[in-house]
Parts: sequence; structure tokens; C-alpha cells
Amino acid sequence: MPRESYQERLEELREDVLYMSEVVLERFRVGLDALEQKDEELAWEVIEGDDEINQMYLELEQDCVDLLALQQPVAGDLRFIAASFKIITDLERVADLATNLGEYTLTADRDMFPEVDIQGIADHTLEMIEDAMAGYRDEDTDACYQIAERDDEIDERCEDASEAVVRDLIEREVGDGADETEIEQLMNDVSRLLLTIRDLERVGDHAVNIAARTLYMVENDDELIY
Repeated sequence: MPRESYQERLEELREDVLYMSEVVLERFRVGLDALEQKDEELAWEVIEGDDEINQMYLELEQDCVDLLALQQPVAGDLRFIAASFKIITDLERVADLATNLGEYTLTADRDMFPEVDIQGIADHTLEMIEDAMAGYRDEDTDACYQIAERDDEIDERCEDASEAVVRDLIEREVGDGADETEIEQLMNDVSRLLLTIRDLERVGDHAVNIAARTLYMVENDDELIY
């Protein structure tokens, strides 16, 4: 393969990874909208769209394998391909978390715990993914460190939100004659919300993973990899 064509394939890989991130983030936003609006049509859109993301992942995985096998890259090119492969894995897992939101929507029928700012936490985590991908695109190592620092805030907000849900559940008065169905629905609502908070925290973790791989790609520095 001529050198020019090889470099073009590397750049195409970068563009394709960035495109995958855009699709994944849009699916996650739709999943959040579905959950907030209790919209089953949107929920199914996210759930059924997961196959498309999986196919995109497999195609990019094959591109990485072909570049490694056919070109035997070294130094910076090798790190770029390896980092890209790890990043698409994180993006595919974020897409799986979006599918979770769709599935939660199918069992949600009422709003609970309005004091828990799910949308605010979600906006922050999705912004972290966007910024991590911008760091990958621009090879911006400063952005990588900033992503890692911001994850501490996400962890704290998620912990506070989970504690608020549990505290509210403990303090909620349920009479001895409470309907069994109502109690079961309450517990389902609590479980759904705690799972949503957990998934948002994981999105933040994937943003850190992306930043860590970018830092390794650019500077051969594994400081953020854990």
C-alpha cells in the first residue's frame, strides 16, 4: 500500500471514530429523553438501534486489525491505532448504557424523586465524552487531564444522588395497609433510578478511559490508564 494511501486510511479511521462518537452520543440523548418523557417509541428507537452501533464497532475493529496486520505500524502510528481500537470499545459500551435507558423507560410510569437532577448529571457526563473526543481529534493532552479531574465531580454528584434516593425511601411513610402493588412499583422506581445514576457514572468513567488512551497515543504516557 503506498504511503499516501496508508496515511489516508489512518485519517479515515480517526474520522470514523469521531463519527461513531456522534452517533453514540445522540442515541444516549434520545435514551435520556425517552426516560424523562416516558416515551416508549423513543425507547424502542434506542433499543433497536443498538445493532447499528454494534455493526459500526465491528467494522472499525476490522479496520484497526487490517492496519495492524498489513502495515505493521510502529511508534506513533501504532499507538494511534491501538488507542482508536480501545476508544471504540468505550463508545460501544456507552451505547449499551443508552440501551439500558430505553429498557428502563419501558417499566417507568411516573416521576419520582424530583430533587435528583438526573438531567444535570447526564449533561455533564455527555459533555465529558464530547470533550474527550475533541481531545482525541486535536491530540490535546491538556484536555485529557481536565477530563480526569472532572470525573471526581461526577462521582460525587452520583453518590449524593444515590444517597438522596435511599434517604427519601427510608423516610417515606408507607402505611400498614399500603397496597402491595403500590409498594412494588415504588421499589421498582427506586431500583430504576439507582441504575440510571450508576449508568451515568459509568459514562463518566468511559470519558476518562478515552482521555487516558488519547494521552497514551500522543505522549506514550500511561498515567491515566487504570
